Amino acid sequence: MNARLFTLLTHCSLIVAFTPASDSYLVLADDDFEHEPINYSKSQPDNAVSRLFAEIDAGEKTLEHDPHFGYLKSLLRELEIPVSSQSLVFSKTSLQRNRISPRHPRSLYFNDDIYVGFCQSGDVLEISAADTQLGTVFYTIDQTDRKTPRLQRQTDSCLICHGSSHTKGVPGHLLRSVFTDADGQPILASGTYRIDQNSPFKHRWGGWYVTGRHGEQKHLGNLIVRDQRPDENIDNSAGQNLADLSARLTIENFLTPHSDIVALMVLEHQTEAHNLLVRANFTTRQALHLEAQLNRELKESPEKRWASTNSRMKSVLEPLIEYFFYCEEAQLTSPVQGTSDFAKDFTANARRDAQNRSLRDFDLETRVFKYPLSYLIYSDSFQKLPVEAKEYVMRRMWDVLSGQDKSEKFARLTPEVRQAIREILLATLPSLPDYYYAPVGS
Repeated sequence: MNARLFTLLTHCSLIVAFTPASDSYLVLADDDFEHEPINYSKSQPDNAVSRLFAEIDAGEKTLEHDPHFGYLKSLLRELEIPVSSQSLVFSKTSLQRNRISPRHPRSLYFNDDIYVGFCQSGDVLEISAADTQLGTVFYTIDQTDRKTPRLQRQTDSCLICHGSSHTKGVPGHLLRSVFTDADGQPILASGTYRIDQNSPFKHRWGGWYVTGRHGEQKHLGNLIVRDQRPDENIDNSAGQNLADLSARLTIENFLTPHSDIVALMVLEHQTEAHNLLVRANFTTRQALHLEAQLNRELKESPEKRWASTNSRMKSVLEPLIEYFFYCEEAQLTSPVQGTSDFAKDFTANARRDAQNRSLRDFDLETRVFKYPLSYLIYSDSFQKLPVEAKEYVMRRMWDVLSGQDKSEKFARLTPEVRQAIREILLATLPSLPDYYYAPVGS
């Protein structure tokens, strides 16, 4: 057996060593995405940010510079990111940490595909963008007033945190809840929480400002720790159900006076969903690339499908499906209400069926969304998954929506909810597989 073939077979034997129950599996290398077929750092991005700056460089568009906000206002307008999505984080846990404190929090703004970070008196705007081939691409924009603003792609400096096991081993997003002192320093000895839609409410938003009503549910937002060793049982009664942050920071320095709880909950869902989409994309492409190499070396048919390829794909696609259906979502025990126009802005351009139902409709009584299938099913990140991955996901989603999959993990989806989601998809998502149009049970 030649050395190349031995390496490929060894490689193939490793990638199927996973445990579905824990979703843990062996990966080939932390920076596997830097090699074929991804070539992350060497490949040319193609996303909303790169396309905007191609137009700017060509003189077709420009960004206006504001004395206080730099290019922020103009950038949000061009990228169609609502100002109401503003979320404020005051822990020193990002690139421009020296600019961040409880009096000067970092602002985050987002839409379905792009995230923008702004620091008071910061040197740069920080951006991440969903890219159908490269997953998540990171950029900075120099905040110096110049005729043509300068966009800089970031790789190594961002991937230290945003390309690690915390982001599923792919370039992605990381939201943390930390105990924070009066200067904004995270108190790491007290532990941190990675937060997404599944996180217990009581663990969320440490180091973040939170505005909105949430009843008796407790969270760690708005908490500044002074002279004590904190844990999750710390008294944060003064930080609950806040509507006004003016006593904590200079509101005029921000685009809005809000750090809306509903925006934060959508942000938590979306960032982890993007991580899972990127992992599904990369892993499928890597598995198929390896399979093609093996078939060539072994002189097999190019169409030969290896069991290891199916296993590797399944190991990343099943968690994506479960997350999109909010299977382990933390349930709300009191109604939630934001303070800004975010909820209205978020649903303004929703795709709706004849009964005016949408995957963007909020519940906010017992869960975040009324119809629990992620609206990111409409996104390019989902729609442009590799064909093999998308076909698998769509078939498995049909198994769930048609009631064929009666497993415990999907038990929260009542027959009525499954039917409503089916009907919404049929009315709003073009090019569904033919079997979606068949009567249920046929």
